[in-house]
Amino acid sequence: MSTSPSTQATTEVHLLPGKAKNIHRGHPWVFSGAIARLVVEDSEPQPGEWVRVLDDRGAFLGWGHWGSGSIAVRIISKVDAMPNVDWWTHRLKACLAVRKAAGLWNPEGPNRSGFRWVHGEGDGLSGLIVDCYSDIVVIQTHSMGMHKVRHDIVEGIRAAYGQGLHGIADKSAFLLKKLENNQDPETADGWLYGEPESSLTEFEEHGITYTVDPIAGQKTGFFLDQRDNRRLLMDMVGDREVLNAFSYTGGFSLAALQGGSGHVISLDASQPAVDRAHHHAEINGVAERHTSICSDVMAYIGEVDRLPPVVILDPPAYAKSRANRHKAVKGYQRLNEAALRKMPAGGLLWTFSCSQVVDAQLFEDTLVSAAIKSGKTVRILRRLGQPADHPTWAGHAEARYLKGLILYVE
Repeated sequence: MSTSPSTQATTEVHLLPGKAKNIHRGHPWVFSGAIARLVVEDSEPQPGEWVRVLDDRGAFLGWGHWGSGSIAVRIISKVDAMPNVDWWTHRLKACLAVRKAAGLWNPEGPNRSGFRWVHGEGDGLSGLIVDCYSDIVVIQTHSMGMHKVRHDIVEGIRAAYGQGLHGIADKSAFLLKKLENNQDPETADGWLYGEPESSLTEFEEHGITYTVDPIAGQKTGFFLDQRDNRRLLMDMVGDREVLNAFSYTGGFSLAALQGGSGHVISLDASQPAVDRAHHHAEINGVAERHTSICSDVMAYIGEVDRLPPVVILDPPAYAKSRANRHKAVKGYQRLNEAALRKMPAGGLLWTFSCSQVVDAQLFEDTLVSAAIKSGKTVRILRRLGQPADHPTWAGHAEARYLKGLILYVE
C-alpha cells in the first residue's frame, strides 16, 4: 500500500504529559485542553487541515484533521504518512471486511441489501458516515476535514466496491453549514459520482423492499441502525395491532406487517414520510393492513382513548449536547408516561433513545420514573442497541448512542 503524500502537513500538535493515554487506548479525539503547543511552518492550521500529533516526548501518535471547537483534532490514521487515495482504498476495504464478517456484504453476488459501510469513530474514521443501499452509496461528512478529502474518499469507495456501483451521493450540506468557519461554497447535496435516472433507490431488508431518496431523504435516506430490532419485532409481534410512532418511512411498520400484525399505524409529523411508509406497504402487498397518520405524536396520544397492545416510540434525538440533557430526560419521561397510561395490560412498549448524551442507565432510570408516574408496573424484557455495522471502537464509549428497552406492561 502506497502512503507517500504529495504534500506534508505544516503543523505538529504536541500533547501535554499524560494526555496520550486515551489515544493509545483507541480514543479518536484530541481535546483542546490536552495540547501543549503547536509547531507550525507558515501559519496556524485552518479547520479541516491535516496535522501530525505527537506526545509530550515527541513520539508520533497519528495523523488527524484539525478542528475549531473543543475537539481540536480527530485522529484518522496511525500510519506515519499522510493518508492518500491508496490509504483510503485500503481502509474502506477493511471496513467492508467487517460487514462481510457480519453477513451484510457479499462481494461475490449482486448486492441488494442496505448497510452502514463506515460508522465514523466506530470504524476509526471520525467525521465520516458511509451508507450503502444496493448499488448506491451515500456519504455524510460531519467535519471539515472529511469534507476536504471527499474526492479521495470517493475514489477509495469506487476501488473498494468494485463493479456494479451506480452512484455516490453526498448528503452533508446541512451538517457542514452548521460548522464554524466553513467558507467552502461546495456544500450542496448532490452526486459525486454517477447520477441514477430515478431519484429513488430500492434495497431489501429481511425480505422487505424499501426505497430511499439519497438526496432529499432524511439523514442518508433510511435508519439502518434499527435493522436487528426490526428483525426482533418480526419474531415477537404475532397478529397484534401496532402503533409505530415517529415512523419516518415505516421501517418498523413493515417489519411488524411482515411478522403477521393484523393492523399497523404509521404515525409521523411529516406527511412525505407517512406517504412513503404507505408506499412501502403497497409495494410489499400489505397496504390493506396499514394506516398512515400525519400528526404530532404527543397530540395523537392525548386524543385517543387507548393505544394498541404494541407501541413503538423511536423519536429523534432529544439532546445534541450535555447542556440539553436534563430537558431531553424530561421529554423522554413525558412521552413514555403518556403512552404507558393508555396501553393495555399485557402490552409491549418498544422505546428508544438515540441521544448520545443520555446513556443507557440514565435512559432506563427515566423509563422507571415514567412507569411510576403512569401508575403502571412494567418488566424489562430486552435491552436493545445498535447492530454490527454500527460498531463502537474499544476505548470510545461515546459511540454507543442507540439505547432501547422492550417493556411488558402489567
